[in-house]
Amino acid sequence: MKIAVSGKGGTGKTTIAALLARIFMQKGFKVLAIDADPNTTLAFSLGITPEEADKILPISENSNLIEEKTGVKPGSYGSLFRISFQVDDIVQKFSVESPVGVPLLIMGAVRSAGQGCMCPANTLIRALLRHLLTKRKEVVVVDMVAGVEHLGRGTVEYIDVMLIVCEPNLKSLETAKRIFRLSNEMGLRNIFAIGNKVCDDSDEKMIKQYFLKNNIPLLGFIPYDEVIKKTDATGGTVIDISNPTTGVKSIMMIVERLLEKA
Repeated sequence: MKIAVSGKGGTGKTTIAALLARIFMQKGFKVLAIDADPNTTLAFSLGITPEEADKILPISENSNLIEEKTGVKPGSYGSLFRISFQVDDIVQKFSVESPVGVPLLIMGAVRSAGQGCMCPANTLIRALLRHLLTKRKEVVVVDMVAGVEHLGRGTVEYIDVMLIVCEPNLKSLETAKRIFRLSNEMGLRNIFAIGNKVCDDSDEKMIKQYFLKNNIPLLGFIPYDEVIKKTDATGGTVIDISNPTTGVKSIMMIVERLLEKA
């Protein structure tokens, strides 16, 4: 199963992506976590310290790798470069084993077609993502920037499930609606919303009514969890899933629902 997690910044999508990866691994699945958000913080949620995370060079910034694969140095616009090359060795060489056991690959920024995507770095990233989503026999969890435009139709079509994380406020819900529309237009069919940081029945009702009105399938709710909030605030501290809180239990239920749909 290839799962993309998107949503407005601050909704908790990165924490949820990390917990999804860990819960799938706990169930015995082989898992790979990918950070495809330019604001690369998935490492922290997987227990990698900020100091160690700073040492990880994103694929999009790895000049030697880009030149090796494409035959052109980054920044060489107008030069001819290879668009077909082997990428299956990149995970083994450049993924990082996190303290919780989930391997992590940091992509870095992926530019959309409107930003001039035909450059060596973006060509490498797109080829690598396509390989990870089509050839890898494992659960792949991708922490994405809000939206899917930067992936392109040739990549996004291989995602099995798009999860859109939102909070009970209008800005977050509107962003979720936009992501749903774009994902649907690009051919994705298994698109589900998740309501996060739900404090009470009125929050739940607001999210339900909004998504019902806009015909967006709702996969589940995650209650506001003070433990998750405090643990997240420490940066490098890992949320304990061996003694799950109400929030973690809700994410475990979401994993069960995903497996039912697989």
